[in-house]
Amino acid sequence: MSKVAVIGLDCATPQFLFNGWRSLLPNLSRLMDQGLWGKLESTLPPITVPAWTSMMTGLDPGELGFYGFRNRKNHTYDELYFANASYVRAETVWTHLGRAGKQSILLGIPQTYPPRPLKGCMVGCFLTPSKEANYTYPPELKRELDELADGDYIIDVRDFRTNDKDRLLSQVYLMTERRFKAARGLLERKSWDFFMMVEMGTDRIHHGFWRYGDPSHRLYEPGNKYEHAIRDYYVYVDGEIGKLLALLPSDTTVLIVSDHGAKTMTGGVCINDWLIREGYLVLKEPVVSGPTKFKLDMVDWAKTTAWGEGGYYSRIFMNVAGREPQGRIPAADYGKVRDELQARLEAIEGPDGTPIGTRAFKPEEVYRACRNIPPDLIVYLGNLDWRSVGSLGNPSIHTFENDTGPDDANHAEHGIAIVSKLDGSGPKGQREGMSIYDITPTLLDLFGLKVPPQLRGTPIR
Repeated sequence: MSKVAVIGLDCATPQFLFNGWRSLLPNLSRLMDQGLWGKLESTLPPITVPAWTSMMTGLDPGELGFYGFRNRKNHTYDELYFANASYVRAETVWTHLGRAGKQSILLGIPQTYPPRPLKGCMVGCFLTPSKEANYTYPPELKRELDELADGDYIIDVRDFRTNDKDRLLSQVYLMTERRFKAARGLLERKSWDFFMMVEMGTDRIHHGFWRYGDPSHRLYEPGNKYEHAIRDYYVYVDGEIGKLLALLPSDTTVLIVSDHGAKTMTGGVCINDWLIREGYLVLKEPVVSGPTKFKLDMVDWAKTTAWGEGGYYSRIFMNVAGREPQGRIPAADYGKVRDELQARLEAIEGPDGTPIGTRAFKPEEVYRACRNIPPDLIVYLGNLDWRSVGSLGNPSIHTFENDTGPDDANHAEHGIAIVSKLDGSGPKGQREGMSIYDITPTLLDLFGLKVPPQLRGTPIR
């Protein structure tokens, strides 16, 4: 049975890889020439968690029961919890493969911390709180991992939303260099049928350096010091991929995938300030002096209809009688009020007074099931041209400062997929209509395993 290797590049974006820089990326270009390639439609929302888990299970966020990094535990007014691997109940690709006797090497796949026992070995992801935690399986792999990575494996770049761009750039490169060194070492030392790694540097460099290389960004300055930082990093990653490919048997099937893409972020919409202005959110103390972190204990729940969360997209939660402790919306009016709120969100205007093109989704209309506690609305402000700013007391509904630190890129709805046999024997050409849900069926199909009928996607053949 041939081996399968997946190299994940978090946030790798098709406009760079397939168009502008393909001629600068000889290893990725070769895989494209001898395989299938194209855009990969992401989850809704296109966010690292749960997108990678959807990719590795074939189930949508509603079926998985988490709708982003942070989720509601219940219908009280508690703070949201972070969804790590402990909350994943669905079977992953490596679960299916292990049952079939296949060995896996897994390195840095988002939402795999804390690691669980499997047939093979696993290094947990960027959700690991620190290297003091047990983030490998088996636990003793942690010591070996550092040995392979020049003495200090780097899980993630600290504080990537920073103005210290020199430090950020050097840390992204160092993290990537050591991750690929660890990957090559594991491939040489461990028995495997399925290998998968995810590099986070592509995401961190987009968020940290987008304004410097995108002429359409309002802060772009021609000839600036970091103008080619993202391009040069893609070239570097291509070289690292080439070294890894050299270790694989010639009949290996290789997939290069990303969970979503990236795009220019125009600015932010202060979602809770907007909800206050429109009368949906009422605070106990109506005057907030200057930008302030939104906390649930600020809210006068008896007078509040809805509140929102910040992030690359917005989640809107409604205060429903009989559902929330101090619910204000009569249950019979829930649908009417939600429709009204959806329409008003989609009509939000930009600073020039024209609608920015917001899209608001009802979870039950976009997911096959809605497990746990979904938001009442999932909102793409300006169709993801604008991010959601959760803080209060901002001088305007619109802001061009990020309340979580410098960040000039938002997520886009399409990532990338390349499916290629190293010996060039597979099908070739650009493929339209590929979905993130197709990856698990494709991997199971490559190993000759039956694709469970409940999965959303179909094999890419």
